[in-house]
Amino acid sequence: MSDMINEAVKVLTAKMDGVEIGGTVKFEIEGEGCVMVNDTDVHAGDEEADVTLTADPETFQGIMSGDTNPTSAFMTGKLKVDGDMGMAMKLASALA
Repeated sequence: MSDMINEAVKVLTAKMDGVEIGGTVKFEIEGEGCVMVNDTDVHAGDEEADVTLTADPETFQGIMSGDTNPTSAFMTGKLKVDGDMGMAMKLASALA
């Protein structure tokens, strides 16, 4: 597993503490791997999800650090969303 995925699990675990999204989200980081998020857990994995968010490593790191707004990344094509857009929006507000 890549260092980026390990770091993403740590950062997302802290950001999602106490946040309920009502389903499962998969972050797919191009060339690195995937991180799964649900109401109770954040872990590395590539499983079925209600929504999949795909970004390159630079965009993903920007979103995690707060330097990149997830909505802006989506609108400019840097973040792809496949699945439940409502759940993606809940997640975006939790990450902002």
